Amino acid sequence: MKNMKFIAGIIVFGSLWGFAECIIGSVLRDINLPAGAIMTGVFAIGLMTLSRTTFRQPGMQTGIGLVAGALRLFNPFGGCFICSAIAIMTEGLLFDLIWTSFSLDLKKPQTLTIQTSLGILSAYLVYIGGYIITQILTPLFSSAGFYLENLIVFIPQILASGLLTALIGAVTVPVVFTLKKLDITMKDRIYYPVTMGVSAICWIIVIINTVLIVW
Repeated sequence: MKNMKFIAGIIVFGSLWGFAECIIGSVLRDINLPAGAIMTGVFAIGLMTLSRTTFRQPGMQTGIGLVAGALRLFNPFGGCFICSAIAIMTEGLLFDLIWTSFSLDLKKPQTLTIQTSLGILSAYLVYIGGYIITQILTPLFSSAGFYLENLIVFIPQILASGLLTALIGAVTVPVVFTLKKLDITMKDRIYYPVTMGVSAICWIIVIINTVLIVW
């Protein structure tokens, strides 16, 4: 039963993240806002922090990233969708590695300073890490070929681009910890229908949106 709850959590958090990337991310790009920074700093970091502090299970965020990235592939609009899917999956893996490596599964209340620091560290490393790995993998998937010198030229720009995400993360993580204090729990008979229902709605909306755009 515990494993089923874990899997359901991966599906619902991944579906919410993928839905946000496909629908909200597209809106942000259309109105010329920094979609990448906002999506990573708010939705990616927020959902992964919430899932990690709730389940305290290494590996979960990698699964969440895979689900979210898969959903992004169902919505091949709004820029390079392959790039976006790779970035999402990479961010999930990096968050998992960062929180596991630094033992950030916090079991007691932390000060606002620590929460803010966690937000800055997680958001910045996840964003620039995802950016760099995407720049490496995307040319390989597109058969364009990867050239290290091309990446090196853009490293200063990539490092600088993560600053806004870090600032957003500095707010997002403390907000998640504040929400956790509410200690909202669901009984199993409610948990499974809610998580599966929310997941299904996310996928249906994205698929319908894709069909409408194609037509």
